[in-house]
Amino acid sequence: MIFGSISYLNLLPFQVYIKKNISNNQLKQIINYKKSAPSTINIAFKKRKIDAAFISSIKSRGSRCTNLGIVANGAVYSVLVLPNEQLFDSESDTSNVLSKVLNIKGEVIIGDKALRYYLKSPNDNFTDLALRWKEEMGLPFVFARLCFNKHKKRVKKLALKFNSKEAKIPQYILKREAQKKGISPKELKWYLKHINYNIGFREENSLKLFLKKAKGMSS
Repeated sequence: MIFGSISYLNLLPFQVYIKKNISNNQLKQIINYKKSAPSTINIAFKKRKIDAAFISSIKSRGSRCTNLGIVANGAVYSVLVLPNEQLFDSESDTSNVLSKVLNIKGEVIIGDKALRYYLKSPNDNFTDLALRWKEEMGLPFVFARLCFNKHKKRVKKLALKFNSKEAKIPQYILKREAQKKGISPKELKWYLKHINYNIGFREENSLKLFLKKAKGMSS
C-alpha cells in the first residue's frame, strides 16, 4: 500500500503510531510512505498514484474518507495570513480557499514555516485562520481527511485504532524532529496539543459548511 503523508509536524503522532504500533510485519513492509506538501499529495492521490493519504479538505469532496483528519478547535499556529501583499501558499489548497471564504487578504503561509514564524514573532500582526473560523462559525476546522483509493478495510482499521489511543511520541523522536524543523522539543509538544485528529459530529458539520461556502472557489 502506498501511503501519502503530509511532510509537516502535525502528522508526527500518526507517523509514529504506524511505525510503533502495527504488529503485523508484512503490513509494515507493504506500507510505503511518500511524504510531500499537501498540494502535491492531493495531485498524486487524484491521479491514483497513491492508495491512501491525508487529503486537503477542499480536495476531498467525492473521495472515500475515514473519520480521521487534521483538526484545530481554535488557534492552530501553523496556518497564518500575514499583512503583506496578496500571496497564496503553493503548498496549500485548503488554507488558500479558507482565506477567501473568510475574506482575509494577505500572504498565506502554512505548515512548519508558519509555526516557526509564530514562535519567533508571536506578537506580530497576523491572522490565525483556524482561530478566525472558530470565532466566526463557532466550530472546529478540518484541514485534511484520511482518504483512500484502495485497501478500504485496512485504512479504516488504521484510523479507528489510532483514534482509540492516546498518541505518545518517544523523547528521542521529539528531539530529532524538533531539531530538523528548527524548534525546541518543548515547542513541538506544545504545538501538537492544538491538533486533534477525530472527525466527529461538530467537525463533520464544519467540513460541510466550509465546502458549501467554498463552492466555486479555486485554490
